[in-house]
Amino acid sequence: MARTRYASDPGLIARMGATMFLLGLVFVGLIVGLFFILDLYSSRGNSAQTTSTSAWVVLAALIGIGTAFASYYWSDKIALRTSGARLVSPNDSQDAARLHAIVDRLCALANMPKPRVAIAPASMPNAFATGRSSKVAVVCATQGLLDKLDDNEELEGVLAHEMSHVAHKDVAVMTIASFLGIVAALLVRFAFYSELFGGGGRDRRGGNDQNALPIALIVLVVGMIVYAISFLLIRLLSRYRELSADRSGALLTGRPSKLASALVKVTGEMARIPTRDLRAAEPLNAFYFTPALSNRPGQFSLNNIFSTHPPLEKRLKQLDQISQQLGR
Repeated sequence: MARTRYASDPGLIARMGATMFLLGLVFVGLIVGLFFILDLYSSRGNSAQTTSTSAWVVLAALIGIGTAFASYYWSDKIALRTSGARLVSPNDSQDAARLHAIVDRLCALANMPKPRVAIAPASMPNAFATGRSSKVAVVCATQGLLDKLDDNEELEGVLAHEMSHVAHKDVAVMTIASFLGIVAALLVRFAFYSELFGGGGRDRRGGNDQNALPIALIVLVVGMIVYAISFLLIRLLSRYRELSADRSGALLTGRPSKLASALVKVTGEMARIPTRDLRAAEPLNAFYFTPALSNRPGQFSLNNIFSTHPPLEKRLKQLDQISQQLGR
């Protein structure tokens, strides 16, 4: 946890810790299960297929490590390039000056280094912050958000939420959490394509190894189960992370009602944006202040389970509770 004035929530931290612990258990279960499968088939004399499967596991782990490394060290560059955003200075435009002034105030309130500031050309009202540490962080607002939120206090609430992610090192947390899902997804692909193209399934005499299909199927099923569990746990962790950022940002500014008002405006505006534009913005959903494909208020669907963000109603309820606490 960064040493800033951003408030922490012990309850949310405990839930995030429990989620990370469960992810760790799933990872250990995956490793133990794979070693058991490989040892079982090796003991039956299927050394060629065991060697092939071991190679999949090692390759999946190496790619997973490489992907996690790139995500951790270059998340800011990836997010900026994906969104088409550009870094701005206070002298670039009136919007840039407004954005820098609010970020300066938040940095003074939070006692944290100032991140780089960027503006994305998208008309969709949204914002994101990323970077592995405060020194290399970037906070970005879309042009749509700057146009929609003419109230500086509402914009400040959104940016306080985003800068909370930097203060609490959420990029590192989510990178570690995503590693297991990446490895499991790669194992599923390798096992599927290995059988699809017959890799490792023939013996030296050119015949079919009768045990080749079962080991590939077992790895495929194990990978799918682990991926599904890790996917749901990562989404759950992400929703906790967003609630924590709402709370920290609201307490830092002391105006939770302004953050709630910004949430309602941004979510309402999102419903008017063409679906094709929302789908184009989906790659950054995990970073955004609100997801690009959010449900209408009051509407329940499986998207609530798979979403990176909690439902609007839940976020507004928490902010209302904070308002009541501050009013006492």
